[in-house]
Amino acid sequence: MSKPFTITTAISYPNGRPHIGHAYEVIATDAIARFQRMMGRDVFFQTGTDEHGLKMAQTARARGIEPRALADEMAGYFKVMNGALNISHDRFIRTSEPDHHRASQAIWRAMEANGDLYLGRYEGWYSVRDEAFYDEKELIKGEGGAKLSPQNTPVEWTVEESWFFRLSAYQDKLLALYESQPDFIQPESRRNEIMRFVEGGLSDLSISRTSFDWGVRVPDADGHVMYVWVDALTNYLTGCGYPDDAERMARYWAEGGDITHVIGKDIVRFHAVYWPAFLMSAKLPLPKQIFGHGFVLNRGEKMSKSLGNVADPMELADRFGVDQLRYFLLSEVTFGNDGSYSAEAIIARSNSDLANSFGNLAQRTLSFIAKNLDGRLPEPAAMEVDNALLSGIADACRIFQDAMNALAPSVAIEAWMRAVFACNAYIDAQAPWALRKTDPARMEAVLATLYEAIASLAVMIQPVIPASAAALLDQMGIDADTRGYELIGSDFYAALRASGFALSPPKPLFPRLELVETEG
Repeated sequence: MSKPFTITTAISYPNGRPHIGHAYEVIATDAIARFQRMMGRDVFFQTGTDEHGLKMAQTARARGIEPRALADEMAGYFKVMNGALNISHDRFIRTSEPDHHRASQAIWRAMEANGDLYLGRYEGWYSVRDEAFYDEKELIKGEGGAKLSPQNTPVEWTVEESWFFRLSAYQDKLLALYESQPDFIQPESRRNEIMRFVEGGLSDLSISRTSFDWGVRVPDADGHVMYVWVDALTNYLTGCGYPDDAERMARYWAEGGDITHVIGKDIVRFHAVYWPAFLMSAKLPLPKQIFGHGFVLNRGEKMSKSLGNVADPMELADRFGVDQLRYFLLSEVTFGNDGSYSAEAIIARSNSDLANSFGNLAQRTLSFIAKNLDGRLPEPAAMEVDNALLSGIADACRIFQDAMNALAPSVAIEAWMRAVFACNAYIDAQAPWALRKTDPARMEAVLATLYEAIASLAVMIQPVIPASAAALLDQMGIDADTRGYELIGSDFYAALRASGFALSPPKPLFPRLELVETEG
C-alpha cells in the first residue's frame, strides 16, 4: 500500500485580495493533489491564509478596523477564489484559529526545551512588506541610496527586546541535509541559491516582537508575540494534527513521509532554511521536498499595484473559463520558471489545444456515433493501426504520470497533447465518414477505437481540467468510480457496450474564445 501524500501551498498573506500569482500556486498544487488521488494515494492537501504580523496590523489600522475584521474579510476572498477555481483542498487553514495557536506554542516550547531559544535585544533591518529580518550584507541600494531588501522592498532599522532562535547552530546540519537529500529543494536553481546562502554563514534569528500584539502569544513571555514566520510555517503541522492528534501526525507528517511544500521562489529561504531548522530543534520529521515555483508575469512584467497590472483571477476565470485558465497556466508555464500571460495568449492556447484539437476530436466523433448509429456504441474489430493508437495513448499516460510525480505539469500536458494529435491524425487518415458507405464494419471499428481513445484522454487530463473532463466522461457513460488511470488500456469499452449504454448527442465542451477590442 502506498504511503499517504501531504501537499501544501504557502499560506497567502491576506492584506489584499487574491491575484493571479495566488491562483497559479493553488491551481498547480490542486492538479498535483488530484493526480495523486487518482493514483490511489491517501492525500492531504492544505492551503489557507497567514493572518498575523505587522503588515496586517498596519493595513487594518489604515482602514480603521481591527486586524481580525480585516483577516475575516480577506480570508473570505481567498475561500471564494478557491471555490471558483475548483480547488479540492482538504483544509483551508487560518492562522488565527485556536488549534493553530496551540500548535505554534507547542513547537515554541519544544524548541525552548532543546535549548535553542534565548532572550536578547534585536537591532537590525526589518522589511514590513516581507515580514523578514535581513543582515546588512544582504541589502541592496535603491534610488537615492535607499536600503532595500533582496526583494526590493523597503527596510527599516528596528530595535526591541526579542527572543532569538539559535539558527547559527544549524548551519552544518542544514548543509548535511541538502547534501544527503539533493531533491529536498527544487528546482536545482533554488537549491543552489540556498546552499550559497547557508554556506555564507547563519546568524541567530529574532523570533518575537513587542511593537505590536496581533499574533500568537509567546508562552510565558508577556508582551511578546511570535515572529510571523514561526507562526506561519507551523500551519503545516497544525493541519496534520500537531500536537494533540498523534494518529493523524503518524499518517500525514511521519518520519520519511511524502510531504511537499509548493511555494513561491521569493519565500524559499523561510521554508528551506528556517523551517527545517525549527523542525530539527523541535525533534519533528522534515518534509520531503520544498518546490519553489516562479512568478506569473503580466506580458513579461512583474505585477504591481503601482503599474496597474495586477490581475484578478476571478475576472480571468469568468472571461475565459475556469478550466481554460487552469489549462493555460499549467501548460504555458514551465513549473519552477517564471511565466507570462496575456488575454491573447490564454485565448490562443485554449482555442488551439482545447477547442480545436481535443474538443473538436470529441465532438465530431461522438456526434457521428449519435447520428449514424443512433447512439449505439460501435462494434470493435481492431486492426494493427487501431492497436497502435491505443498503445500510444497508454505510453503517453505513463509519461504523464512520471511528469506529474516529478512536479512537471507542463511536461505532462505535452505528452497528453501528442496523444491528442495522434488521434486527430488517425481520424483524418481513417476517414470514418467515407467508410460509412464503403465499409460500415470498418467504420464501426474506427469509431470504437476513437471512443476508447477519447475516454482515455479525458481520464488522463482530469487533474488539469477536472470539470470539463468530468462532463465529457459523463456524456460517454464512464462511471465516476472507474475514472482512475487503471481505466486506460483496460477492457472498459467492452463492459460499457455490454451494459447497453446509448450515447446522446454530445454538448460542446470548449467554445472558441474571441478577443474583444478592449482587451490586449
